[in-house]
Amino acid sequence: MRNLLLAGALAAALVLPAWAQADQSVSTYHAALDRSGRYIVPGLTYERARGLHLDPSFHSAFQGAVYAQPLYWRPTGSSAGMLVVATEEDEVYALDANTGAQIWKRALGAPVARSSLPCGNISPLGVTGTPVIDEAHGTLYLDAMVMRGDTPRHEIFALSLADGAILPGWPLDVGKALGGKFLPELQNQRGALALFVGKVFIPFSGHWGDCGAYHGIVVGVAKDDPAAAVSSFATRARGGGIWGQGGVSGDGKSLFAATGNTFGAIDWGDGEAVLRLAPGLARPTDARDFFAPSDWRELDNRDADLGGTAPIPIDAGARKLMLAIGKNGVAYLLDRDNLGGIGGALASGRVTSNVAVVSPAVWNGDDSVFVALQGKGARCPAGGQAQGLLALKIHAEPSPGIETAWCGSLAGNGSPIATTTDGRANPIVFVVGAEGDNRLHAFNGQTGEKLAEPAEAMRGLHHFQTLIATEDRLYVAADGTVYAFAF
Repeated sequence: MRNLLLAGALAAALVLPAWAQADQSVSTYHAALDRSGRYIVPGLTYERARGLHLDPSFHSAFQGAVYAQPLYWRPTGSSAGMLVVATEEDEVYALDANTGAQIWKRALGAPVARSSLPCGNISPLGVTGTPVIDEAHGTLYLDAMVMRGDTPRHEIFALSLADGAILPGWPLDVGKALGGKFLPELQNQRGALALFVGKVFIPFSGHWGDCGAYHGIVVGVAKDDPAAAVSSFATRARGGGIWGQGGVSGDGKSLFAATGNTFGAIDWGDGEAVLRLAPGLARPTDARDFFAPSDWRELDNRDADLGGTAPIPIDAGARKLMLAIGKNGVAYLLDRDNLGGIGGALASGRVTSNVAVVSPAVWNGDDSVFVALQGKGARCPAGGQAQGLLALKIHAEPSPGIETAWCGSLAGNGSPIATTTDGRANPIVFVVGAEGDNRLHAFNGQTGEKLAEPAEAMRGLHHFQTLIATEDRLYVAADGTVYAFAF
């Protein structure tokens, strides 16, 4: 494979799928199905970012730990928006986005205690994966692990955003819908849900500790008719969980999932892979529709999942690419029209020297695409230090490849987002130092210069936590509260 660092300059402008405008809703993880984490915020220039501060007029309080990204919904024609927060207590809260006041609350059931599961590291376990909003119908979809009697179950809910009411026909019990193919106590739901062609797609992995015969599973449910036939995909080999918090991604034509390590696989069994999935979720069998590194067995043995982050589609003029980043810090650039089968990457190379499991953020430059990633840079430019955050620069011509643009200082494990004022100008990377210094950080996306680091440390942040951007605030969800930063 060609080394990523030998890439040349672009011949064509790089264009990614559409991303969230700041005055629109944030209806899904990282603002769009491509999981790019990009936002247009016209008023958020470099200078205004330097003045970031906690908004003293915003106060929120609720019960429960939060691992999911918050969502933001503004109904068409409304001047008021609401934040939606789901907790491990199996409770969903709608909060006034201006004040933090509670609008409604919905309890889904009793969460599952760690003692009721064979392994894991979250207790109680309720809602972990980020929900998704159907903006046209004002509906929120989510998966919750609930205790019914003495049995843990995964149930998929549809809630009205008007008042939190559970819609008729819901929830759907995944175990009952799939029968013996799905063992609820062994499957965990960490990845974000997705809406695509009239269906809700829910990815599953195992629990921390890799106990039992779990599989990487994607379930598809008709959003308007949960009683209809439920489609599903499952890895052939044991394991292969879809662990990344981005869940499944999409380019408007297909869904994509990245799977983790499998156990005891002599022949490749869908693990350590990027998979193209049609809406019916049939297993991809053509080499054009899957990719796995040639050393997949070694990655299995080392627990070096490829599935730590969701794959990201990138359009390079007429060239359609896919970026996948493995847990071992190796990045793979793929042809999205022909993923290449076993060993079929266009280019690959190590970009971090530590474990890479946090969702990246992506934005357009003048002649390339940039990707910000939490991690210690393996190849920082001269004078740069591998201190926790790096930006990659992707080239498509004369040959596909990646170089490290800059490295920055960060203490923590948050998932970054990127903002611009018009799609290109004033690119800013925002990230929280989750389980580190627990502060919000802002970096100049062009140079890596730190623009802001508000002195206020937050409490109750968990690793992988990401923030969202709206037209006048940044929001960070934490245990029992949401922090709002004004600029």
